[in-house]
Amino acid sequence: MSTITPDTPSVQSRNVHGFFCVEVGMLFFVVQDAMMKSLLETYPVWMLICIRSVVALLVLVPLIMVLRGRNRLLTPLWPLHLLRAGLFALGFSLFYAAFPFMGLAEVTTIFFSAPLITALLASLMLKETIGPHRIAALVVGFVGVVIAMNPVSDAFTWVSVLPLLCAFAYALGQILARFIGDRDTTLTLGLYTLAPAAPLILMMGWSLNQIVDVGPAFHHLRWAFPAEALGDLPRLFLLGAVGMAGYLLISRAYQVANASFVAPFDYTYLPFAVVLAYVLWSEVPPATTLIGMGLIILSGLYLGYRELQAMRHRDEHPLVAETAFVPGSPLTPQSVDEESPL
Repeated sequence: MSTITPDTPSVQSRNVHGFFCVEVGMLFFVVQDAMMKSLLETYPVWMLICIRSVVALLVLVPLIMVLRGRNRLLTPLWPLHLLRAGLFALGFSLFYAAFPFMGLAEVTTIFFSAPLITALLASLMLKETIGPHRIAALVVGFVGVVIAMNPVSDAFTWVSVLPLLCAFAYALGQILARFIGDRDTTLTLGLYTLAPAAPLILMMGWSLNQIVDVGPAFHHLRWAFPAEALGDLPRLFLLGAVGMAGYLLISRAYQVANASFVAPFDYTYLPFAVVLAYVLWSEVPPATTLIGMGLIILSGLYLGYRELQAMRHRDEHPLVAETAFVPGSPLTPQSVDEESPL
């Protein structure tokens, strides 16, 4: 039996395949968030997240039924999935609620503190050991978060905390995913994370509007379904399709290529967001955002590197989505032995 090494052409071609998948997937996610930012001028966040979940349902159910294998529509782990869906709905309602008040690069930079929060929660909740190197990386990363938020600036408002709360909710979802492990596939996890988010997000939106009088400044949080939505259905469904395509592409990248090769490219979302925001809205992130972004990226990459090194020493299979922290993505760590859904 021949042995495949990292230098063999087959592995190299799979890494090239993974590179293109993750880069195109990241571009799709940036485009999705740019579409969300534009659509929030007309539609409430509850409606947009609900439509995105409906599109995911229309895509994932037939896909699971056709592919079968380990993919399943019914899972005994549904309570964990439902809790994760609630965190997903709550977190990204907070994330997108900040869009009208902050630049795309500013919001997403703060959100990318999620890998740092996950590492901290894993230490506290899962009793995972964090050595001095990782502690130093976490400190650097959280310093980057503080710099990006710039709480001493006159421009700082409580809205700046919303993407950080989203990152915390997302990190809790990743901790739940550790309990699920590889007992469910990426497609099943995506279905159970995205589909229940539709009714959950609608309940959240209705409840908020019963408790709080939503003023004009927060029109994107109102409980309303504008009449023009019927004529705008193609663009609304395109929003869901773009996000679903990004999810499937990134899932594919982690299934065909080495995690240690693919993971660093997750962070290309941030420069993509900076460029697209400048092209569409002439947004130029402040220097504090760029400095914080750099520190968060360096910290996240180093944490990922240390995790991969630890796995190799333990002679374990690497996790294939360990650092896949992308706005709107329900990706979770999965085993490299998981059957490819595509």
